Amino acid sequence: MVKTITSDTFETDVTSSKGVVFVDFFAQWCGPCKVTSPIIETLSEDPTFKDVTFYELDVDESPEVSGSYNIFSIPTFIIFKDGKPVSQFVGGRDKSSFEQEIKKVM
Repeated sequence: MVKTITSDTFETDVTSSKGVVFVDFFAQWCGPCKVTSPIIETLSEDPTFKDVTFYELDVDESPEVSGSYNIFSIPTFIIFKDGKPVSQFVGGRDKSSFEQEIKKVM
């Protein structure tokens, strides 16, 4: 399950957490975001990634967080490990591309 976070919970949920955290920076009006969202949801339910926490953050509702990570295009995805960003990529991808990015960090 992909959980929604905001600037109020970002530090607690992401930068203060241990393990692997996948964050989808999106906007409600973004076409490519609507395409990738179901893929991310599927990955969050895949047993292969049971130790990965999946979040989504609406850039329009949390501009300070997206600004602090220099997010200029969406969707942008950042994978954190033990609270530190270790992978960042932009744009729509297929399921296998997401799987590869996550497995690099696991």
